[in-house]
Amino acid sequence: MVARAQSSDSDICVFVDADVVLLPETVTLLSNFSRIDRDWLLVSMSRNASSLNEEIPADNWAADSGDRGLIMAWNNPRNPLLGGVIPSFLYGRGAHSWWMAHEVLSSEMRLLFDASSLVLGLYPEDFSAKRGSSDSGRLLDGSWEYGVNRHLAAVYGSFCHRSLRRHHSPMLYEVVKHSEDYMLRKVEEPTFSNFVIGKEHIVHAEGDSLRTKENICLPGHLLNYSSDNPEAAGVAHSLGMLLQFVADQNRSVVLGVAGASYRDMLMSWVCRFRHLGFTNFVVCALDQETYEFSILQGLPVFRDPLPPKNVSFDDCHFGTQCFKRVTKVKSRIVLEILRMGYNVLLSDVDVYWFHNPLQFLHSLGPAIFAAQTDEYNETGPINLPRRLNSGFYYARSDHATITAMEMVVKHATKSNSSEQPSFYDILCGKEGVNRLGDDRCLEPSTNLTVVFLDRDLFPNGAYRGLWERRDIPSACRELGCFVIHNNWVNGRRKKLQRQMASGLWDYDPNSRMCLQSWGGAGSFRVMGQFHVSDDKDN
Repeated sequence: MVARAQSSDSDICVFVDADVVLLPETVTLLSNFSRIDRDWLLVSMSRNASSLNEEIPADNWAADSGDRGLIMAWNNPRNPLLGGVIPSFLYGRGAHSWWMAHEVLSSEMRLLFDASSLVLGLYPEDFSAKRGSSDSGRLLDGSWEYGVNRHLAAVYGSFCHRSLRRHHSPMLYEVVKHSEDYMLRKVEEPTFSNFVIGKEHIVHAEGDSLRTKENICLPGHLLNYSSDNPEAAGVAHSLGMLLQFVADQNRSVVLGVAGASYRDMLMSWVCRFRHLGFTNFVVCALDQETYEFSILQGLPVFRDPLPPKNVSFDDCHFGTQCFKRVTKVKSRIVLEILRMGYNVLLSDVDVYWFHNPLQFLHSLGPAIFAAQTDEYNETGPINLPRRLNSGFYYARSDHATITAMEMVVKHATKSNSSEQPSFYDILCGKEGVNRLGDDRCLEPSTNLTVVFLDRDLFPNGAYRGLWERRDIPSACRELGCFVIHNNWVNGRRKKLQRQMASGLWDYDPNSRMCLQSWGGAGSFRVMGQFHVSDDKDN
C-alpha cells in the first residue's frame, strides 16, 4: 500500500484505514502544511467515536485500534520516506506503524510531525471486532501474522541496533493548535509511541514505546524460526495453527509446496492469490532458506519435518531423481492435512489461476477425488493410463479419500518413480482397469470416484497449444479456464521464461513486491526475461 502511494502523482498522500472517518480538520491541517518546503511525514491517532464526550489523555486514545488507527500523511510522495527497504508487513497486524515512524526518524530524510493532540479521524466502536479481537476488545496478537510482523520489524531497519539510536531526533516536532493557527514544538519522544495503551493501561504486544522495544531484538532471532519449535521464536508456524487461521467456511485450504529453486515462482503464485483476494492457502517449505524467505514475505508457511535430501536448484524437473523425491512430499503432507479434518486443493506453484475454483471443486460432492488430466490429445478419453496429474487435485477429508490417499502414499514410498504413477495405479488400477467411461475411475475398495477435470476449465501445458498463443489470457477467457498448468516443459529456466513471456507473472524479485498495474509491470517482464536468458548462458 505504501508503494502504491509512493507511485502517485499527488502532492500529499494520506494512509488511513478504510473504517476511519477523516474529519475536516485533516484537510485544513494538510493545506497549511503543504506550504512547507521540506519533505515531511505527519502522524496522528484516530479516536474512538464513543469517547469524544470523555476527557481522556492523548496517550490513552485508540485503546483497541492497534496500528490500524494510525493516520499517516506525507508530501512529495515520489521522494523516499526512509533510507532503507520497507518489508512486507501485513497491515493491521501490529508493528508496521511504529516501525515506519522509527525508521523515518532514524533516516533523518523527512521532518516528522506528531499530531496526536489533534482529532483528525474517528473510528467505530467495533473497530477491532471487524478483523478479529477477543471478548475484551483487544486485538488477537498471538497469531502467526503478528509474529511475522514483529519478526520483520526486528530484522529490517535500525530498530534493533542500539548504536544507531539517538536519545532525541532533530527531525521530530509536535503539532500544537493555538487559536486557529498550527504551531510546531520540538519534542524528544512522539506521543503516538504509546498509542495502543488502553484505558486500563494494558500494553499490547506491539505497543511498547519506540525506544524500549527490546523483546524482539534478541540475538539469533531469525535462527530460532524452525518448524520443530516455532513458538520459541514468538511465531506459531505449526501446520495445525495455520490451518485454523486460513481454512474457508468449508474447511478447505490450498496447499503449495516449494523449495529454493522455485522461490520466485512461489511468490508469483502467491501474488496472483492476493490479486484475486484469496487468503486460504498454506505453503510447505522444502528447505530452511525457503522457510525463512517465506516468513519475511508474510506467508503462512510451515517446514516439512522430513524434507527430501539433495534438492537440486536447476535439475529438479520432471523425470529427474530430485523430482521424484520432491513429489512424494506433496502426497504425504496432503494426507496429514486430510487427517486433521481439512479438505485440500494441492496446486503446484507453476499453476496460474484465473479464477478461484474451490467452490466448483467442492460442489462435486463427497467421496470424489478431482484431478487435472495430463492428456494432450484433443479427442478421445482423458483418463488413460498415467494421465492423472498429481500437481493439481482436490481431496475431501472423508473416510474414502483418506483411505485411498494412505494407499497412494504407501505405494509411492516403495516406488522408484515419482508419486504420479502411484496415484493412477492405486486409484484407476494398473493399465486403467478401474476406468469408468472417458473421464472417471472408481477405486473399488473405498468406492472413491476419481473425476478427471474438463481440460477447457483446467488445461494442462500441452492442451490446444495454449502456451504458444500470442494472447494466452484471451484464449483462456474464451475457454472459461479456472487455471492453466505450466507443465509439459522441461527445466526450471524454460518454465520461468515461458511464464514471464506470456504475461502470466505477478512478482518482481528485485523489489520483492507483487506487480501491479500502477507499478510498471511491463518493464519488469523485459528485464525478467533477460535475467533468465543471461542465467542460462552462464
